[in-house]
Amino acid sequence: MSKEQTKPSESLVQGLLAERRELKVMVERLKLELAEANPGGGGPDPRLREMQDEIERLRYQLASARAEANQIREERDELRGGVERALQQLAEE
Repeated sequence: MSKEQTKPSESLVQGLLAERRELKVMVERLKLELAEANPGGGGPDPRLREMQDEIERLRYQLASARAEANQIREERDELRGGVERALQQLAEE
C-alpha cells in the first residue's frame, strides 16, 4: 500500500492528537490559575466558578477529541484492511 493512501487519515489523527495535547495544557494552566486564585485565604474568588466551568468544558472537548481520534483510527484500519484484501485478490488473479 502506498504512503499517499494513508497520509490523509494519519495527518488527521496527528492533528487530533496535537489538539488533545493543547487541551491538556490548557486544563493544567487553568488548574494552576485556580490554585493561585484561591490560596486558602478569605473566601472564594469570584472567578472560581468560571474557571471550573472552563475546565469542565475543556475536559468534555478533550474526551470528544479522543473519541473522534479512536473512531478515525478504526476507520483507517478498516480501510487499510480492505485495500490489502483487494490487492491480495488482484494478485491472485
